[in-house]
Amino acid sequence: MLKIKEAIVVEGRYDKNTLRQVVDAVVVETAGFGIFKDEKQLQYLRALAKERGLIVLTDADGAGFVIRNYLKGSIPPEQVKHAYIPDVSGKEKRKRTSGKEGKLGVEGMSPKVLEEALRKAGATFLNEAGETAENGTPITKADFVRWGLSGSAESASQRRALQQKLNLPEHLSANGLLEALNTFYNSDEVERLLRELKEKGGV
Repeated sequence: MLKIKEAIVVEGRYDKNTLRQVVDAVVVETAGFGIFKDEKQLQYLRALAKERGLIVLTDADGAGFVIRNYLKGSIPPEQVKHAYIPDVSGKEKRKRTSGKEGKLGVEGMSPKVLEEALRKAGATFLNEAGETAENGTPITKADFVRWGLSGSAESASQRRALQQKLNLPEHLSANGLLEALNTFYNSDEVERLLRELKEKGGV
């Protein structure tokens, strides 16, 4: 598994699932054109770009470039790298018919092709070429259980309350929230935030 410092932006969940088989990184979906109307998701991408850098990895079709150009104009260019997959005709296995332009998307790419695209984009591969792993003890799923953010009937509402307090996208999954917290906070900070929410009756 290739560990990458930058967060990677893809269009949809199948792209995300494919990429997650290749890299250990924060991977965020735009929900296709949904990003155009989701200001909170865009704010989250801007925060990720500022904190660790962003790699845009969209499909090679026209829609992919519309999304890429939108992000290019919305985030400071020095914080963004662009990875491009080959322009290849074809159809993903899960689909009955090919896309509008008949091109394979990110989900249809092999691990080797995705790695090559990320390397060409200048992705920071940790533990290679003198790079060191990020410092600090990561927040884990076990911490989520201990804090009540996972494993109980109230966990989903508690995660939502925390996401609202931190101005994170509402539709983040539990794993997505875990990635976000590991990007912006440490364990002590999260515990303090949860205490504040509990004192105010938020969780």
